[in-house]
Amino acid sequence: MSRYWSCSKFADKLRGTPKPKWLELGEWETWEEQARKAHPIRYWLAEEGLDYISDTIDFIPDKLYAIKYYINNRWVTKTNALTAHPSDIRPGDWRDVGDRFLPCLFNEVVDFVEIELAWWHIVWDKEAAKKYSAPWYSRGWFRWRTWRNAECGIDNLKWQSSLRYGDDDGVDEKHKLFGKFTPQAERAQELLALYDWWKNQRPTRPDPYEASGWREFHDRMEKQYGGSLSNRLKFTKEEKKESTKVSNALHKLEEEWEKEDEDMMIRLIKVRHALWT
Repeated sequence: MSRYWSCSKFADKLRGTPKPKWLELGEWETWEEQARKAHPIRYWLAEEGLDYISDTIDFIPDKLYAIKYYINNRWVTKTNALTAHPSDIRPGDWRDVGDRFLPCLFNEVVDFVEIELAWWHIVWDKEAAKKYSAPWYSRGWFRWRTWRNAECGIDNLKWQSSLRYGDDDGVDEKHKLFGKFTPQAERAQELLALYDWWKNQRPTRPDPYEASGWREFHDRMEKQYGGSLSNRLKFTKEEKKESTKVSNALHKLEEEWEKEDEDMMIRLIKVRHALWT
């Protein structure tokens, strides 16, 4: 909790150097060094002194908060594990390790968007909380990270995706970055695309055995010749060609979708550091 004190307006006055709303990752060290040199004692009071005071005042609330979140993390959200939704891997079903990666990773993305970002979208906005009918346990001290609202989480991503460099963050019209999407916006755009792919696009894939024509051919041949391998030797020349055609079509579809799954996992890994609130 103490870190918020050093970001307050009072801390800016005490420090003598206002803390920027945002900076690129490597620029924070430069600002800290300049602020410390400008007013060494005032900088210490704002950045360190306020922390000591806050730590003292918040000692008991912080301990209770830590206990509450241990219980939450341990038994409710289970943040020590990646889990698959029962619709993707039913409890009790066997899956090889390599086959668990895709559903486990993207199920966590869904939870992040629909739970974590949904919370972020309403936590400081009472009107937004009303708009999405957020229950009392969705925010505040009693939050247990169980409230889910896909629309709210998606709206948060859309808002983040629209962020551009402008006057509000100290970039004027003469700056080369003015009007361009911020890194936060670019990461949100990518995350929104990944979420949409998993939730809306991938589930619409047709059955490859149906789409390739393999199932229809197999059923027709089984009805005509029986199911044993020896009977397949009775295929006519045309049936053999058809068998090769549908088999190749099936393998091509499976390879294309496997490649797409792999590409999406790689994209997710690249944007993984944006998955926090």
